[in-house]
Amino acid sequence: MSHVGRRRATGLPHNRAMIAIHSPLQAQLVSWQVEVGASVRAGEPLLILEAMKMEHEVRAQVGGVLSERFGEPGDMVAEGQLLAHIAPGAAAAAAAGAGPDTRTPGTGAIRADLQRLRDRERFLYDDNRAPAMDKRHALGMRSARENIADLCDAGSFSEYGALAVAAQHARRSADDLVRNTPADGMVTGIGTINAAAFGPERASAVVMSYDATVLAGTQGMRNHQKTDRLLGIALQNRLPVVLFAEGGGGRPGDVDMPIVAGLHVPTFARFARLNGQVPVLGIVAGRCFAGNAALLGCCDVIIATAGSNIGMGGPAMVEGGGLGVFRPEQIGPSDVQHGNGVIDILVDDEAAAVAAARRYLGFFQGATRDWRAPDPLVLRDLVPENRLRVYDSRAAMDGIADDGSVLPLRTGFGLGIHVALARIEGRPVGLMANNPGHLGGAIDADAADKAARFLQLCNAHGLPVVSLIDTPGFMVGPQTEATAQVRHVSRMFIAAAHLRVPFVSVVLRKAYGLGAMAMAAGGFHAPLATLAWPSGEFGGMGLEGAVRLGYRKELEAEPAGAAREALFQRLVDEQYDRGSAINMAATLEIDAVIDPAETRARVARALAAGALDAPRGMALDSW
Repeated sequence: MSHVGRRRATGLPHNRAMIAIHSPLQAQLVSWQVEVGASVRAGEPLLILEAMKMEHEVRAQVGGVLSERFGEPGDMVAEGQLLAHIAPGAAAAAAAGAGPDTRTPGTGAIRADLQRLRDRERFLYDDNRAPAMDKRHALGMRSARENIADLCDAGSFSEYGALAVAAQHARRSADDLVRNTPADGMVTGIGTINAAAFGPERASAVVMSYDATVLAGTQGMRNHQKTDRLLGIALQNRLPVVLFAEGGGGRPGDVDMPIVAGLHVPTFARFARLNGQVPVLGIVAGRCFAGNAALLGCCDVIIATAGSNIGMGGPAMVEGGGLGVFRPEQIGPSDVQHGNGVIDILVDDEAAAVAAARRYLGFFQGATRDWRAPDPLVLRDLVPENRLRVYDSRAAMDGIADDGSVLPLRTGFGLGIHVALARIEGRPVGLMANNPGHLGGAIDADAADKAARFLQLCNAHGLPVVSLIDTPGFMVGPQTEATAQVRHVSRMFIAAAHLRVPFVSVVLRKAYGLGAMAMAAGGFHAPLATLAWPSGEFGGMGLEGAVRLGYRKELEAEPAGAAREALFQRLVDEQYDRGSAINMAATLEIDAVIDPAETRARVARALAAGALDAPRGMALDSW
């Protein structure tokens, strides 16, 4: 039988001003926290109710004295039912002489549950891992957390999955795993990069770093799960991804998972799915082998230190395959990987790698307001008056871009074409230029691959392209064709045909044949604007070759020697005059001939008029 109607009286006179306390829900009365006649403060718990296995505190609405209470522990009460009366008139007297309210929240005390978390977390931090950090620093290298702290804006990194440990409970104690496999050898999370320059709404990025001090930076089952979680967030929210990929690949010692080979993990497919969707940047210092290298190879751009080694198999895998015994330093050293095009940006150390990463990501975060223009008059003297004299076309890139904004890519590979990210009046752009210092500017297979891949990069992430042309065309000859030249150079046409970004071409000097057309996005009327300097010269092929082919009979009719040579030179001069930039503009094959000093302004105006189309479904080639 319920006793809810019973009243415990105080002997205090009844007062109409008394405050009634009602039940906020249907529940069971568990206990009273205050005796009748005792003083109470506003907000102090009066009684405890229980509903659905959860306890609810009913608190005093005002300070005063509890004059009446209704019900005993065990009683069922209805929602809105009267539970108590408080006499507010006695509040001042009751409060007089009372000590401080020790139940006030916000005292800063460390509860036991918070202390357990702190005890667990301390093994994550470098300060509490002195032996591992001493070994790392002795190599002149930084920890995973030091690199992330340098990359991300101060205090902005939120770690995901920090409390994970290696899946090796069947063979190691819990304490051992907590102490020696923190975060399962991989630090993952979200932070901001360059927020001060571009604003917080454009600065967020997913950052992941294998930890070489934990099980050699190997890929464990749980850090695969962490990676998969962050990759999903990156794709869904269109966040750039930065991967520090140092480590030894797959880990065979994770025995807790009931698997045989682990070839079903989705990490590699999910990482590759980011291709063309968001900027993906890989950074390597030290050794990067096997699975770590496979992820690295999926990145848009790779930054690596001079002391790095990158390979699809480390020494153990090479030896296991019966391919010989090698030291790690012999497999994929940085000079080899830079020269063959694997490494896009080669730097001295991790600090320089992080600085390059911040700079690279900035090109995909928006325009800047603070920029300085170079001296435009320098461009007038860039191309020598002697049309056969070599010059450095990188100076043209510097002369068009904002001061200090040019970031060259893939400098060790495909030397016939320079490519770089840069800014023009603060706007991010892609620049590419033929290199007259290599094969006279002719485009070979490596240069074509480099240019096509660069076009894909700019196209995927919405950067306009400015192409500076000085080429005699595609490289030819028996040795060249042995390199699959036909397939390689055609990649430039295919990449250009899928462009959705504005494209502007500027002919600095030579513009001959199919190679010049490839540098102009497929043809001189394909770009938003095709401009030329007065030094520009044009033809369907190299003019000397054209004369020898087209005027063979006339030349053979002259006696060998001075007479034939004089005729040849006269015909060549005629071809040069016919193929001059002014004549090309007069026949409307190009749009304008400009003063070199006006190049930057003309390019900027053209790009301002260009539109960015919707993506056309072309991914970035991993090569």
